[in-house]
Amino acid sequence: MSSSLILSTYKILTRDISLYVPEPGKIVEAFKEDKNRNIFAAAPYWARVWPASIAMATYIEKNKEFFANKKVLELAAGLGLPSLIAASYASEVCCSDYLEEALSVIQSSIALNSITNMYCRLIDWNNVPADADADVLLLSDINYEPAAFDTLFLVLQKFIQQGTSVILTTPQRLMAKPFITRLFPFIRHQEEISAIIGEQQSFISLYVLG
Repeated sequence: MSSSLILSTYKILTRDISLYVPEPGKIVEAFKEDKNRNIFAAAPYWARVWPASIAMATYIEKNKEFFANKKVLELAAGLGLPSLIAASYASEVCCSDYLEEALSVIQSSIALNSITNMYCRLIDWNNVPADADADVLLLSDINYEPAAFDTLFLVLQKFIQQGTSVILTTPQRLMAKPFITRLFPFIRHQEEISAIIGEQQSFISLYVLG
């Protein structure tokens, strides 16, 4: 994997952050091979930086005092950009995904940035371990599959009941509206954040739940 990684730098407000991203061509080739073996193979959504993670990172950088000395957990982290930003301010950051391949790339980014208070953990949101607790839970662009909405709602409800502040960023998808509507009783702050990748601008909804 390391030989097919590209070093990418993103500007988050006035700050530059570098992390490793899988080479797109290699990812496409690997997915085609997986698809030939298994028609139900999952698409490699984890292998790129999405606008929702840029928006999450922007919110963290704008509200760094909120994360000061907090224990942070990111679920379905993909390439872990929000966790990398949060690690500058939090006391501890657990960056998780259900794919070991994703965590391997994140670990390379942790080493690149010489971060000592961040670690990776294999977690599937369908079976969140009882010891996976946090002061702040981060989720970016996770509500894209309606079949998973009920499970995601229960996960968020569990953390909120434990006193965790949940921060969710999502594109404005029509199919996700019922899921967001269900979260309304827990929303204590919301805003729209502009996320720019290359020359493309997206507007992302951010919700703070608790």
